[in-house]
Amino acid sequence: MRPRKVILCVDDNEQALSVRKFMLETRGYRVVTALSAEEALELFRAGGIDLVLSDLIMPQMDGNEMVRRMKDIAPEVPMVLLSGTVKAFDRASHADAFLPKGACTPLEMLERIRIMIARKRGPKRATPRPFYQPQTALSSIA
Repeated sequence: MRPRKVILCVDDNEQALSVRKFMLETRGYRVVTALSAEEALELFRAGGIDLVLSDLIMPQMDGNEMVRRMKDIAPEVPMVLLSGTVKAFDRASHADAFLPKGACTPLEMLERIRIMIARKRGPKRATPRPFYQPQTALSSIA
């Protein structure tokens, strides 16, 4: 059995955070939650995170600044920012993806997460095959 992928969910709204956590856990992900960017950075530094899903607008430090700091630590980890304000898209420049709240369905969010985690893993490696060179009529004559 494959280990479950770990998603770090960050939102200062506890209700939104618990809804996202439930949705992701019912799809087989392991979810770690944080109510602030500072708490999320501590969890992220500990390692083992496969994807970050965060609200953009938060007090003290917004999601974009948090993502910028996380990318300094581990640039290969995919990061998605969510926001209820479409204008905030301009500020979400450090994330790998931006999803507007209300405009994207939960299924669209889950599909984006699935694709981004697969992309982090990279393409499947083909098993190397032994090199086989059939003999040609000329090589059998020599």
